Amino acid sequence: MLPTVEASVPVLYVADIERSQAFYTSLGWSVLRSGADAAASWRHMRSGELAMLLAAVQPRLITVELPLLVYFYVDNLERTLQSLADAGHPAERIGYPDHAPGGEARVQDPDGNVVLLGQRTAVPEADRQAATGAEAKFGLIQRAAEAVSQRGGAPERCQVGQAGGAPCGAAAQVKLTDSWGDSVWGCTEHGEEVLFSVRGAFIAIEDGDGLGQFLRNRSARR
Repeated sequence: MLPTVEASVPVLYVADIERSQAFYTSLGWSVLRSGADAAASWRHMRSGELAMLLAAVQPRLITVELPLLVYFYVDNLERTLQSLADAGHPAERIGYPDHAPGGEARVQDPDGNVVLLGQRTAVPEADRQAATGAEAKFGLIQRAAEAVSQRGGAPERCQVGQAGGAPCGAAAQVKLTDSWGDSVWGCTEHGEEVLFSVRGAFIAIEDGDGLGQFLRNRSARR
């Protein structure tokens, strides 16, 4: 007969125990027990029937390049997001997936670990909030691509290319630029990659009158 796991306690190794304690306290965790010596300090955190251990050791552990990902279901996502914002940790709204019909959000803890928050209790469609994270950016890319398709003028193929230098065979669908003035046409997939990988990159929307018309109108008022 196989054994039964009655409880699990995730252990997060952190750089600053006080800073991490403050972050997780804003998520509803409280300190049950704590301890420290010359080489380590720890906090046994609890929320309801759940437990978690924060630990900081000297010298610091060598961690993997990719951060951890922790998923918490909360009873009230809006209240949780407000608590995080009050503590200086604004979260990104992801959407309303099937496993979290009450909403899902993403935030990073002080050590760069990704904390996903979900609410199991559904909320009415009228009360749902717009996504502000990656899904929101992808929606902007899609809308920009639709505008380009209707207006025309894009080059035939994506100019971003594959990693390693191979050309991309997909159609160019969206124009991207940055604060330096560099621009490139890409497919929606590579457009998303550019937006998430290049700090300061943004979608070049060519609809409307543009900056040139604004400056011309401004000069005409003199």
